[in-house]
Amino acid sequence: MALDPTKMADWQIAEEAEKTMKTVYQLRDELGLQEEEVLPHGHYVAKLDYRKILNRLKDRPDGKYIDVTAITPTPLGEGKSTSSMGLVEGLGKRKKNVTAAIRQPSGGPTMNIKGSAAGGGLAQCIPLTPFSLGLTGDINAIMNAHNLAMVALCARMQHEFNYDDEEWAKRGMPRLNIDPRNVELGWIIDFCAQSLRNIIIGLGGKMDGFMMRSSFGIAVSSEIMAILAVSNDLKDMRERMGKMVVAYNKKGQPVTTADLEVDGAMTAWMVEALNPNLLQSIEGQPVLVHAGPFANIAIGQSSIIADRVALKLSDYHVTESGFGADIGFEKFWNLKCRFSGLKPNCAVVVATIRALKCHGGAPVPRPGLPMPKEYEGENVGWVEAGTKNLVHHIETVKKAGINPVVCINSFYTDTKDEIAAVRRLSEAAGARVAVSQHWLKGGDGALEFADAVVDACEEPNEFKLLYDLSMPLRQRIELIAKEVYGADGVSYTPEAEAKAKKMEADPDLAKLGTCMVKTHLSLSHDPNIKGVPKGWTLPIRDILTYKGAGFVVPVAGAISLMPGTGSNPAFRRVDVDVETGKVKGVF
Repeated sequence: MALDPTKMADWQIAEEAEKTMKTVYQLRDELGLQEEEVLPHGHYVAKLDYRKILNRLKDRPDGKYIDVTAITPTPLGEGKSTSSMGLVEGLGKRKKNVTAAIRQPSGGPTMNIKGSAAGGGLAQCIPLTPFSLGLTGDINAIMNAHNLAMVALCARMQHEFNYDDEEWAKRGMPRLNIDPRNVELGWIIDFCAQSLRNIIIGLGGKMDGFMMRSSFGIAVSSEIMAILAVSNDLKDMRERMGKMVVAYNKKGQPVTTADLEVDGAMTAWMVEALNPNLLQSIEGQPVLVHAGPFANIAIGQSSIIADRVALKLSDYHVTESGFGADIGFEKFWNLKCRFSGLKPNCAVVVATIRALKCHGGAPVPRPGLPMPKEYEGENVGWVEAGTKNLVHHIETVKKAGINPVVCINSFYTDTKDEIAAVRRLSEAAGARVAVSQHWLKGGDGALEFADAVVDACEEPNEFKLLYDLSMPLRQRIELIAKEVYGADGVSYTPEAEAKAKKMEADPDLAKLGTCMVKTHLSLSHDPNIKGVPKGWTLPIRDILTYKGAGFVVPVAGAISLMPGTGSNPAFRRVDVDVETGKVKGVF
């Protein structure tokens, strides 16, 4: 059956492609892996024993390292996952030994507006259903480990409150004297559930827990997801797990998971999750899926372990960062590469004509609604005006000393003159440009894209971090705001400024990295402002401490760690064929 993206839904294309996909045993042999290094979860999904692989291949040179990021997207997205799969397929068509690492989708967007993150058209990661619905249980392990910390915290507060000093002393544990008004951690669930953003727990009698305000975040915003993304091995993860700050005592001192003596049990939930998952593209290239999405509220990177493994197994390795270069690439640059010591050879900035029109003055398209009529037909003026946003992201990549490649993720509605305008302005900004039709044609449509990336990888670069960890926190935040976002400066709420001063005075916190939380829909903090905003100030309303992950988290604007489910969610279209057990409608 011919696969035609113009006539078939993504899940239908995936279902057809899965009929002839490779088994994990075929992928194992093609990658040169040994039998004990591949841990099958059925015939088409496996985990890779990273310790055995890295130990055996420790002296093998790394392949070329390529990051995929994007311009500021519309709410419909720019197709980074699709472009990552297209690039892998294009490199495969060029007979290159290639791998990819992408992030595991959260159940929140999969069952909401955005859908899965497998790519689209003829550039997808398969098998689609396990990829989209829990995979091998990594996010479930994160939820259990995270919520176990909350169980330990709430139980400790209840029992310390209910027992006097003499009774408590019999238990052989110190009083932690946790301040219920200063609890850093909340609960997590892997759905978009706005009704859980603010809750009261412990209602009932004294045996029903300690009554206090609490909250839920989405699972992938958990610090444990960040720890999974940045850990280099199990020892590193175990050390990081014990540093997580869950609350503060009544003297304002941090209370950690180690203080609660729960860090070992939390790590036990995560042992298997530390092994990356092996899947494949529609055209059979190996794809490692590990760690989670959301660079606007989390680190938004595929894992360091997945990249380290893949770089030993292939000559070209494509990894993906969430959302635009202002947040996803910035965190890849200054956090992930800092923690891993890996240096990229090239960065791809994905752009669509649709989004460039939006940044140039067209109405903002909305998920689940028809495209505004203004997008019908050619409008080079809007494209040229919107390309200012693309050039801004090109400049961000160049500040890291990395060679940029612009991928025009082409739709069949794009015109030659619109594409020519993007090419002209991007090349003038110092980027290679490739038009790619991977959604429509798979690897055959991504040959120009693959060639541009290969050329960029052959050129030397001067990769450098934006800031040194000796720089005070507020200076770092201002540097990111000015150099990456284009802000004039930074403002703080009194609470955020007090936290920043306290962190700068604490030797342990002062040298942590900086993981910004900001909307992905604008270079600014306001999702409604498109293009390249001028004359604005970034407002920091709070700063969280992710000591285990190794960074502090300044929160800009009104963004929440728990997204909401929209009025036309994707779960309305997901169902099961009761005769075959096949899931349909995931996209």
